[in-house]
Amino acid sequence: MSTASVASTTAESSVVREGRFTPAEVSFFEQHGYVVARGFADGEWLDRMRMVTLEHLQRELPPVEFEADVRYPGAPDTLDSVGGRTVRRLKQAHARDIVFTEWITHPTVVSLLQQLLGGRVVMPLAHHNCIMTKQPEFSSETGWHQDVRYWSFTRPDLVSAWLALGAERPQNGCLWVIPGSHRMNLERFRFDDALFFRTDLADNQPILATKIPVELNPGDVLFFHARTLHSASRNETSATKYSVVFTFRRDDNPPLKNSRSAAAAELILPEA
Repeated sequence: MSTASVASTTAESSVVREGRFTPAEVSFFEQHGYVVARGFADGEWLDRMRMVTLEHLQRELPPVEFEADVRYPGAPDTLDSVGGRTVRRLKQAHARDIVFTEWITHPTVVSLLQQLLGGRVVMPLAHHNCIMTKQPEFSSETGWHQDVRYWSFTRPDLVSAWLALGAERPQNGCLWVIPGSHRMNLERFRFDDALFFRTDLADNQPILATKIPVELNPGDVLFFHARTLHSASRNETSATKYSVVFTFRRDDNPPLKNSRSAAAAELILPEA
C-alpha cells in the first residue's frame, strides 16, 4: 500500500501522508463531497485485482449485471441484441476473492474511512460491492444522480471508495462530480421519475455548470459522499476501464428495516 504524496490542486486534494488524510483534506471532503488519494494502491494490489476481474469476466461468473439490464442511454436493448452480453459490473466483489477482503480491511483504508465518517466503519454488502467495467462500443451513459436515491439508512451519510485499476479519463467514461452538491437541499422537482438529476431543466443549469471530471491513474482512490451528484459517460476508447467500488457507513447509521439496504449482511471493519 503506497502512501506517496502528490501535490493538491484546486479541483481535488489527494495527498495521503502516513496513512491518514491531512486536516486540509478532511476539510476539502466536507466542503466538496469528495477527495482523491493519489498513488494509494501499489502494483501488487492492482495486478491481483485485475487477474480476478479478467478471469471472472471471461467466465461471466455470476452475479453479473449486463449493460442491457440497466437500459441506460447507449446500452443494447436486450441481452439478445448485438453487444447485449456486455458486462456492466461484476457484483458481490467482496466474495469473489480474498484480495478484495484484504483491501477493504487494510488498516490504511479503515483509517481514512474513519476520518471521513467520524467513527467505527461498517460496509453494507447490499450496495456497490462490485467491480465496475466500462467496455468499448456498448458501454452506456449514467445520468446525474445521488447514490442515496435508492439507499435507505437512518442518515444519508455514507462514503464510497472507488479504486481505479487503470487510467480513468473523460474519454473512457471517468466519473464527473458536482462539488458541494452533497450539501445542497435539492428539491424533488429537479429530478425525473427515476431520480436522475434533470439536464433539461433550466433551474438545474447553474448547478450542472460546476461539474468537473475526476481523472484517476491506476491505484488512485476517489472517496465520495453518497449525496454527491455524479455521472459517467460512455467509453469512447478501444480499451475496457475497470474500477472497484465499495460503500461504507458509520456503525450508528444502520439501514432502515425491511428496505433493500437491509436485505444483505454487513461487514464490521476492524478499528484502525
